[in-house]
Amino acid sequence: MKSSNESVVRSSGSDRVLVIMAKAPRPGTVKTRLTPGLSPETVTIFYRCLLDDTLALARSLGDVDVAIMCPEPDVNELAQLAGKEVSVVAQKGEGLAAGLTSVFAHFAEGHQRRTIAFNSDSPHLPSSVLEDAFTTLAKHDLVVGPTDDGGYYLVGAKASHPALFASDGMGTNSALERLLSRARALELSVGFAEPFYDIDVADDLTRLAAELRLAPEKAPRAAQWLREWELVAAQSRTDKGES
Repeated sequence: MKSSNESVVRSSGSDRVLVIMAKAPRPGTVKTRLTPGLSPETVTIFYRCLLDDTLALARSLGDVDVAIMCPEPDVNELAQLAGKEVSVVAQKGEGLAAGLTSVFAHFAEGHQRRTIAFNSDSPHLPSSVLEDAFTTLAKHDLVVGPTDDGGYYLVGAKASHPALFASDGMGTNSALERLLSRARALELSVGFAEPFYDIDVADDLTRLAAELRLAPEKAPRAAQWLREWELVAAQSRTDKGES
């Protein structure tokens, strides 16, 4: 095992790289916007389910190198979780902007590999959307997957553009707008993946639970967790009604 300040890197030589932006599943560090209604420990278990299902989704694509980009202290733990066929790379700097910059500096710069970074909380994303994103990227400098809340769940490029990502606006409803503005300033052509949603707040849990109730095979670990969550929530409402 590599020491915690090294990257665990593997490659099949594919010209397509799919990079999951992830953190080690530890209480208080992941999906913190869900904690008003759920304990940090419960949220951490759910995040682990999302991550496992997202890794399965990524592995389901053919002729793609799968990798994780993460904070430096998380490399060893995520390498153990992800398995031998997944590269785990420590980002340079802190925060999502630094992580995304690191993705393209590491995987795309000087290689002209189609490199796509996407969220660790999108296991319900159809694999066809990722395949289409790679196809779109072949024709554009960038590909972007918008979310319903003004952000983006996916971004891809064939080269490193250090000025493309900035910490201002990350995680806000202006994130997509700011990204596209910087792309225009850099004169980069942009293609779009299908709009989708990610999992940030309690309403997203309800939406995902309804989707996976009909098609649990999309994300089986998350589907099982959500079934249990709905049962607990229903029991809690019943208990409050009887008190």
